[in-house]
Amino acid sequence: MHFDHYPRILAEHDEYKTIPDRRKFTFINPSVEFFKHLLWILIYCNRMARKGIYDKYNWVASSLDVLNRLEEVGIKFHVTGMINLSKFEGPAVFISNHMSTLETMVLPGIIQPIKHVLFVIKQELANYPLFGPIARSADPILVGRENPREDLKIVLEQGSEKLSNGKSIIIFPQRTRSIYFDEKSFNTLGVKLAKRNNVHVVPIALFTNAWDNGKLIKDVGKIDPNKEVKISFGEPMRIQGNGSDEHEKIVDYIKSKLISWDKGDLVINSHE
Repeated sequence: MHFDHYPRILAEHDEYKTIPDRRKFTFINPSVEFFKHLLWILIYCNRMARKGIYDKYNWVASSLDVLNRLEEVGIKFHVTGMINLSKFEGPAVFISNHMSTLETMVLPGIIQPIKHVLFVIKQELANYPLFGPIARSADPILVGRENPREDLKIVLEQGSEKLSNGKSIIIFPQRTRSIYFDEKSFNTLGVKLAKRNNVHVVPIALFTNAWDNGKLIKDVGKIDPNKEVKISFGEPMRIQGNGSDEHEKIVDYIKSKLISWDKGDLVINSHE
């Protein structure tokens, strides 16, 4: 079905929590059950993308479908700070730690109804036979991750163009997905892009290893219903000066959330 409206807007409220007893059944193997449904979601979205009808509304619908399927196999979500998405006019740069594939699947369903958003992603993702057409339909900024200087140029140039057209951008400054938050590898690209275009930055702290990274295929890891997914949006900020203070505030926000979630052991290379 092709949507011309958003099927559900989580960000109508500041907080979202999975309702009790959301789990559909107790599955022998939650991972198999979830990925079976995910495959059908991707096949359906791939067909729409190839027909040119996988638009922003269907992106939200498929994102929320993934969230619903995760809840049905037992994973609980707790999302806070969603009111911060509506505290300012115009686009923003969302800057987040990056743990798993889960956030790339779920964040559009939360942010897109409020702020037209896109990702900075690796070029190879856009080349995947099944996922590639879907990724390209979402108008991402593609980087190679082999030449940091060239990637910086691409993100600053294309990012500036996207922001000038009213599109917000999600950036994961870490080099790769990791359960650990390493502030030394958390670059300032998002802050530089926001400063260059005089837009807000919004920090996102998340804990999403309920969808673990796979050993053979990184996107296909264990689904663990015993782990709760936590996502928190911080206060929007304008960049002042060279942006170092704002970068530090973003890092501190992510660290403080992980610590408050009793995940302080995941914070490494602290300067404290």
